[in-house]
Amino acid sequence: MKKIKILSLLGFAFFMQSCEDDLNVVPEDPNQISVEQFYSQDGAYTQAIAGVYGNLSLTGTLGPDNSNIGGVDAGTSQYGRVLWYLQNLSTDEVIWSYENDPGTREIQRNIWNSSNPVIRGMFSRAMFQVALANEFLRQSTADKLNSRGITGAQTLSEIEEYRNEARALRALSYYHLLDLFGKAPFNTEDDVVGVAGPEYNAQQLFDFVEAELTTILPNLKPAGTNIDGRLDQGFARMVLAKLYLNAEVYIGQNRYNDCADQCIAIIGSGYSLATNYLNNFNADNNTSPEAIFYIQADGLVTQNYGPTTVMINGQVGSIESNGNQFGVGGWGGALRLRKQFVQKFDGNEFNNDVRNTIISGVRDIEITDIANRDQGYILAKFSNISSAGVPGISTTFVDTDFPMFRLADVYLMYAECALRGASSATLPQAVTYVNALRERANNGSQIGNISQSNLTLDFIIDERSRELHWEGHRRQDLIRFNRYTGGNYNWAWKGNGSNGVSIPSFLKLYPIPQASLASNPNLTQNPGY
Repeated sequence: MKKIKILSLLGFAFFMQSCEDDLNVVPEDPNQISVEQFYSQDGAYTQAIAGVYGNLSLTGTLGPDNSNIGGVDAGTSQYGRVLWYLQNLSTDEVIWSYENDPGTREIQRNIWNSSNPVIRGMFSRAMFQVALANEFLRQSTADKLNSRGITGAQTLSEIEEYRNEARALRALSYYHLLDLFGKAPFNTEDDVVGVAGPEYNAQQLFDFVEAELTTILPNLKPAGTNIDGRLDQGFARMVLAKLYLNAEVYIGQNRYNDCADQCIAIIGSGYSLATNYLNNFNADNNTSPEAIFYIQADGLVTQNYGPTTVMINGQVGSIESNGNQFGVGGWGGALRLRKQFVQKFDGNEFNNDVRNTIISGVRDIEITDIANRDQGYILAKFSNISSAGVPGISTTFVDTDFPMFRLADVYLMYAECALRGASSATLPQAVTYVNALRERANNGSQIGNISQSNLTLDFIIDERSRELHWEGHRRQDLIRFNRYTGGNYNWAWKGNGSNGVSIPSFLKLYPIPQASLASNPNLTQNPGY
């Protein structure tokens, strides 16, 4: 099996379950074995850390229709899917045809409120990740290990590695909460289970994520040396780079030098661009040499309605019925492209660009009726077929991992930092990195190469969309470039207008879900909601 061993140990993936109020982590079933019984078993801590990782991929223990997050259904609580909805469906890149699906209409028209189930799913899933990591850390202290007779040097060393990885996964969730909500309840392993944490603002979350990752980074495995699917130093540096790249948005501070430093370290860690761009998005994309961290998917082991299952089935056109092209049955035109994204590939230099997987056919580029699945172009970027042409094991649940972090993004972050004045990043090197991406996209041809005079911030924001579309970055990028709210840049159905209208600045942050406010009196609502 191509997936990592931890996903074959998911009997414990969700031994602990969130309560309805998202505050507690308690045993899922009173008939299950006790915590002490579980941890007395051989390999218990390996299975336990698998549960923390598993929260990124799975929604529950009983299959794809089961969720361990109270108040939302399974699809609306899958970590990668709700992250993708909030970062991509709310932007110019994509639109969802079936607006009866709870929460999607409001997200893609930028008219959400604090009762939106997708928003609640993201907030709750991220806080559940924090709770799982905290519980693992509680159960793996030196005192706990000693009381359970765990004294072998190798086992203790492995558990310490797991502890650092749990802390990194917790930092990832707090980073997502910072980016999407600007605040969150704060809890660590030192807090009593079930006690409502205090509200941490953006500065406090920023400081925690930075300090936590900086502290544990030297103790993580070097980039590329951990078991496939587990995080390493490249992961920690990537979260730090993203934190610093967006620091002006988060805390009003210019941290582009720090971002560039992290990019340089990542680039020097042994990653390389995949020869074929599309091999980053197929059924064996975990083998890509530019993969820094992908959320795992497996058509047999991790069946769920996560981002790649949604994207690949959603790509299948209502007119084209081209599911065989991607190794899936398809959902009859669930996803289409907004015109403004399609226009990013206007120009002769993109005629043979392999990143341009847009299918136009007999379709109209305009989407005047969202329910009309025949309107709007479609995409062919993601696939449930391997690089060797072997289809995934299932035609519904895909084997394709979700590319959360990959090297191409680092190249573009470096270039942006150079343009924004980072002293450790140079414009000539930035051009080299951008041209490496463009030559890869053009099968080695230099037809799309740029000169230093072409390298501008306007170029970078469009190039990021061309290279990274549907990968969970677009909302964040548009906010950083001041093109998300207001009327500087409009796209189809922005603000509920068919041609796009200006939206207020408070929409740069999502609201704290009403249910979370009700369960934690320490939380306050974001302005505007």
